[in-house]
Amino acid sequence: MPVKTSLESQTRPVSSTEPTTITIAYGDGIGREIMEATLSILEAAGAELKYEEARIGEQVYLEGHTSGISPESWEVLRRNRAFLKGPITTPQGGGYKSLNVTIRKALGQYANVRPCRAYTPYVESNFPDMDLVVVRENEEDLYAGIEHQQTAEVVQCLKLVSRPGCERVIRYAFEYARAYGRRKVTCMTKDNIMKHTDGLFHKVFDEVAREYPDIQSDHYIIDIGSALLAARPSQFDVIVTLNLYGDIISDITAQVAGSVGLGGSANIGDSVSMFEAIHGSAPDIAGKGLANPSGLIHAACMMLTHVGQPRVAERIMNALLRTLEDGIHTADLYNETFTRYRANTKEFTQAVIERLGQAPQKLKPAKLGDGAKPIQVKVKPYTASNKKLVGADVFLDWAVGQRDPNELGHALEQIAGSHLQLKMITNRGVKVYPNGLPETFCTDHWRCRFVSVDSKLNPKGTGMLHTAPVPYGEIVALLQRLADAGLNFIKIENLYEMNGERAYSLGQGE
Repeated sequence: MPVKTSLESQTRPVSSTEPTTITIAYGDGIGREIMEATLSILEAAGAELKYEEARIGEQVYLEGHTSGISPESWEVLRRNRAFLKGPITTPQGGGYKSLNVTIRKALGQYANVRPCRAYTPYVESNFPDMDLVVVRENEEDLYAGIEHQQTAEVVQCLKLVSRPGCERVIRYAFEYARAYGRRKVTCMTKDNIMKHTDGLFHKVFDEVAREYPDIQSDHYIIDIGSALLAARPSQFDVIVTLNLYGDIISDITAQVAGSVGLGGSANIGDSVSMFEAIHGSAPDIAGKGLANPSGLIHAACMMLTHVGQPRVAERIMNALLRTLEDGIHTADLYNETFTRYRANTKEFTQAVIERLGQAPQKLKPAKLGDGAKPIQVKVKPYTASNKKLVGADVFLDWAVGQRDPNELGHALEQIAGSHLQLKMITNRGVKVYPNGLPETFCTDHWRCRFVSVDSKLNPKGTGMLHTAPVPYGEIVALLQRLADAGLNFIKIENLYEMNGERAYSLGQGE
């Protein structure tokens, strides 16, 4: 391989600091190859680390552990501050839970951080100035994984968003921007439709942003924001968003940058944080020497910064960039114009080691130094709300006759009793009673909204002018009357006012 070794690049820095113990897991497929490559680079660069191995992945799944991690490995993970993880293979078939989601949620890893930059011209991309970071909420949203088959025709996935969950990840995004000299944080939500869940995220973003006057802030609806990411990614710097959206746009940014194989990812928690490449286990090329270790190397550099060794991280990242510039490329990065040597995994690793202490000449060098330090966030104390029960949405499984909502509505008005009134019925969120449209398609899943008879409607359709409290016993009695009438209720959602404001969504057309 046409590379030269300098005395500087082969000299391992000496330190008297106590090494930090981290957890490692080789994973499956190409995991062992890229982990061994990464550990050899960490050693050569002078990282002050010790390692403790955890058993995870396909074999552990097949042993009967549906989460993909052995019981004894949980204690290993909890003992150490950082976890460097190789990619895993999840066996085909049902019953196997996502290992990543399990670890993230069990260990409180609330922020997923994915830096994404272009490495043009050495890695093809239409956006040579692209250099952004996606910070994704990591524990909540639809990824809570709470799903139910409610009727023969309708299934439900519950979207959970909490104020502390929003604040932690948003505050982390601003602290990250400040620590790394980033100029702007952009929030992306769909709060024009999901006014309470995504609306909470946007509201907390605006509150936190006011505490960081040195950093610009803005907001995009997720659909146009994603379109702009694909068309003009250079206008973004740090993006913070909810779990599902973040999962999608972080893959968009990696693809647009052309650097899926180079991307690293951090899952940040207060006690334990996990670092990994963004690509999968690629079992089809395992053991062939074709694997590109760059993604895991990048993740390891994020880990080094997290444990307080940013200068070592900077040293490794610049050696990696110099290797790309010098045309030493693995098969996935091969191109006729810029590849001087098509390297296998071990050769590529050695090339990075030989360039430790060197900086890229054309690509923007990594500059971390002592400025990039571990980020800690604190959430404001919980403040209790003045909470008032004002009604209930009762969900029914009803597929009688022609599914005429007027037939159901008239029956429910008789069942409502003397303390409650039926305000509306919706089907898939659209009001179908009273005064629904005959063109609206109806399934067997009906939301029936009951409120106090003392409540007065706002003629402008924005809610109640006055909402009288409803005793919990009235809701229980209503459910009993529904059961006695042979109506199959699936679940209820209580309707509340919080601090005098409506804390539930209106029906479409209500």
